[in-house]
Amino acid sequence: MTIKVSQRSDYTFKYNRKLGRHGWLRLTPAYSVKLVEELLENDLNSKTILDPFSGTATTGLASAERGKESYLYEINPFLIWFGNAKCRKYSTSEIDQASLLADLAVKKLTPLNISDYWVPNIHNIERWWCASTLKILSTLRQELTVLCGEPGSSPSANLIWIAFCRLVIETSSAAFNHVSMSFQNQVTTFNIEEISALFIDILDAIFNSALNNPSGSAEVLRFDSRNAENSQRLYDRVITSPPYPNRISYIRELRPYMYWTKFLTEAREAGDLDWEAIGGTWGVATSRLADWKPIVSDLPSSLLETTLAIQESNGKNAFLMAQYVFKYFHDMYLHFKNLKERLNADATINYIIGNSTFFNVPVHSEKLYSDILCSLGYRDIGYRIVRKRNSKKELYEFDVYAVAPVQVS
Repeated sequence: MTIKVSQRSDYTFKYNRKLGRHGWLRLTPAYSVKLVEELLENDLNSKTILDPFSGTATTGLASAERGKESYLYEINPFLIWFGNAKCRKYSTSEIDQASLLADLAVKKLTPLNISDYWVPNIHNIERWWCASTLKILSTLRQELTVLCGEPGSSPSANLIWIAFCRLVIETSSAAFNHVSMSFQNQVTTFNIEEISALFIDILDAIFNSALNNPSGSAEVLRFDSRNAENSQRLYDRVITSPPYPNRISYIRELRPYMYWTKFLTEAREAGDLDWEAIGGTWGVATSRLADWKPIVSDLPSSLLETTLAIQESNGKNAFLMAQYVFKYFHDMYLHFKNLKERLNADATINYIIGNSTFFNVPVHSEKLYSDILCSLGYRDIGYRIVRKRNSKKELYEFDVYAVAPVQVS
């Protein structure tokens, strides 16, 4: 019997786009607010929530909107900044101050003031913005820096910089018609009036949604989820969507934001950051796989069988891809092992994860997660299909769930 599973766009980033703060920036890897809300529905007992792979802080904000206290781990400095700004409680005076500063910056966008100011060191930047649009954006950035400082200077400044991030994407030639970023055939030209009007519209949307403060709280911590958290804090629930083992670079779509906000200055930094991330693939993150050595020896046999099949597939760079898959689940093992110490008794966990294939070798992420959890003593382990991911019939998104191991005193 064949079970029909739909693609469920309402379980993807597309659902978030018009939901207040959740729609501030469009990022494909973000998962759906609706999915998080369904997982939290009727959960009256969980007070403290953890998302160990924060991303755009969807779990944190959705939990805070339900009055819960949440903490999130993230290693990307841009996402730490953005997530904390997205989840923060804003006062009316902070929003009024942001509105005043933004208005002053927009008034500076006149033909006489447009000049060749700093632009980010993005490779082939003319593919993103034509020369005239780029000059207007660089002038606006200069005015914002003078008026309110760089991102992180103040809560008011953060709201303006988030709006600027959205502006640079909406004036770019980037096309978002599939899971990753591509480019339109022609670079669109914007004049001063069009950019000013668009920026004002974006600012208004962000300011209006910033007025709706969550009743709970959320904080994004700079922390590697593979490590043991150095605190006594315990969590009642874990809801997250970690990177998938599918070689899609999670930093690729972030790069234009990170360059314009100066969280990145050169391409190698992106590769270094991707190497730090679980499942990272950008630049040096792939080349370093050849020399990587595991520190865990008691991994499930199902993982060894999967990686051996990839290595023996005769595919191009089969050894590197086998290393990639092995390292991914090796790192997730470290995460689940250290997570045990931070869970309250009977805490539940939900991991939204996709499967993948390498050289026609299936990588059953849901089963490998389950095997790892079982080996570490987690209880009541299971998984369910959440949605079909694309036209390939074998690719799905799963909710892998479990209960915390019994703590041995």
